[in-house]
Order: sequence, then C-alpha cells, then structure tokens
Amino acid sequence: MAQQKSRRTDRAGSAYPRKGGTVFSGVLIGLIIGAILAVGVALWATGSNPFKLITPSPAPTHATPDTPEAAPSFDFYKVLPGDAAGELPPSAAPAAPTPRYYLQAGAFQNPNDADNLKAQLALLGVEAVIQTTEVADKGLFHRVRVGPFSTIDEVNRTRSLLAQNNIPATLVREVPTSQETP
Repeated sequence: MAQQKSRRTDRAGSAYPRKGGTVFSGVLIGLIIGAILAVGVALWATGSNPFKLITPSPAPTHATPDTPEAAPSFDFYKVLPGDAAGELPPSAAPAAPTPRYYLQAGAFQNPNDADNLKAQLALLGVEAVIQTTEVADKGLFHRVRVGPFSTIDEVNRTRSLLAQNNIPATLVREVPTSQETP
C-alpha cells in the first residue's frame, strides 16, 4: 500500500502554510495611503500648489542717485528741552496710590475650614486666596479673601453674589505703600 503524504497544517487548521507579515504589510500600506491622503487634503484645503513654478518679480527700473543723501545732523544742546544748561526737566509728582478692596469671607483657626470655604467660593466662580496671619493674643488665623478689586462697583457685584449664596463678606480696604506699586 502506498503511503499517504502528510500535509502540514498551521494552528488555524489550514492545509496551506501561512505567509508571514501579512498583518504588518497591511498596516504599513494603510499608513502610507493615509499619509498621502492627508497631504492631499491639506494642500486642497489651503489652496496651495507646491508644483507651481514661481517666477521672480522684475527688478525695479528707477535709477539710483549717484550722490548719497546727507545725513541729518543733531546738536545735543538744541535737542534737549529748555534753554538753560543746568536746568533739569520737571519731574512728575508721585501720584497717590489707589486703594485696593478685598472681600473677606471668613477667618478660621482651622485650615481645613478655610479650604472648605475657598472650595465653596470656587464652585460659585469666585477666585479666593487664603492668607495666614498671626493675631496677637489669639493665635494663627487663616483668612479667606476675594479680590483685589479696584472699584466699589466690582465689590458690590461680588458681595451680592456671595449674599445670594448665604456667605457673609466684610469689606477690607488696603492702601498700598509706594514700594508695593510699580
């Protein structure tokens, strides 16, 4: 009796041997086609044509003068304001610093309470800061302040928003020193 030839089968049970790299080559071909399409769409969307020949613009035809223009001359003492040699220019008087306004929503000895109020204000869309300070004979306090505001109108708008949400606020007015303002 004749022997049957044994066929090798792969894991899927196919009688034909599987060619390696079919998935990789499919992904590679897909990436190349996608890149070409993306470049084509980008060129179409911008309206540019990279294959269009650019012709240089013609050179200007007006003649250049043979003599250069005379440079302006400046006399240092004529340019300065004032006629007297030792006179200093008038200096601007320092303006009085404008006060800054804050709304203090609370002062707590427990920092967690201050963080909770700051988070509650953030949910309302109001940005607050926590200032930690030492109060004489009382200890460490954490103030929750909103601001700074430059006008009373801004203060009143924010104060009414806080009052609608049952958050009492106290107006704090600060006048910065001349060193604090630029």
